[in-house]
Amino acid sequence: MEKLFEDRYWDSPDGLTLHFRDYFADTVTDPRRPAVICMHGLTRNARDFAPLAERLAGQWRVIVPEMRGRGMSEYAKDFVTYNPLTYVADIEALVAQEGIARFVAIGTSLGGLMTMLLAAKDSTRIAGAVLNDIGPVINLSGIERIREYVGQGRSYPSWMHAARALAEVHGSAHPNFAIDDWLEMAKRSMVLQPNGRIGLDYDMNIAEPFQHDDGAAPPDLWPAFEALKDLPLLVLRGALSDVLSPDTMEEMQRRIPAADMVTVPDVGHAPVLDEPAAAAAIDRLLAKVK
Repeated sequence: MEKLFEDRYWDSPDGLTLHFRDYFADTVTDPRRPAVICMHGLTRNARDFAPLAERLAGQWRVIVPEMRGRGMSEYAKDFVTYNPLTYVADIEALVAQEGIARFVAIGTSLGGLMTMLLAAKDSTRIAGAVLNDIGPVINLSGIERIREYVGQGRSYPSWMHAARALAEVHGSAHPNFAIDDWLEMAKRSMVLQPNGRIGLDYDMNIAEPFQHDDGAAPPDLWPAFEALKDLPLLVLRGALSDVLSPDTMEEMQRRIPAADMVTVPDVGHAPVLDEPAAAAAIDRLLAKVK
């Protein structure tokens, strides 16, 4: 299959070399369209967005950064910098390097926190936003569940072993996944290590700040969320999510009535964005972007 993206790099403000996928900007049918920047979750990487980015490639310039300590991006020298405010500064450096004046932000989990923080700093540069299974309030039960597995550093002798391990940890979030789906998820979230075993594709030190309350999320994100009020906005929630509650989603709707609120059936944290309900909602959002 033809490769639809170019591997490119940028420098963080503190000197790390970070990686992003650039889905062929020179083939975009309408270069006046803003770029689409997809931001992944806590333990994930650019491969997470491959199906969505490939579907949009050619219609939009799609940029998928890997945050410090993930995938092909350099690991941080100090684990204290594994926090949302630093990630936002890294994204701002990428946007500056690429000369991007406006962009659509699609953020899953941590990426959604980053989207809100970017809007709080300057919402005029954001042409539209998707918050995937994340809101200004995060359920403590979801945080505790994530803390149980993040940074464990386990490895596996084969892709099948890795897939079955993921199914054991995340099976409740994806009850309809078959083994092929778990294999695909394993290949998106793990990598073949030099010792021949399969391991998670991130720096285990990202768990350190997350183990404390101030490392999980900024204390009050409602003002940051409300900074998105004048933009095309989509909020996705997995129907089985333990991170974004129905009550929080209802309050988000009350504060921004024009937002498109979509519950994706039969999935927890987080939708992978190829579900029919999620894909259709993203298409509706992009149709509103000017």
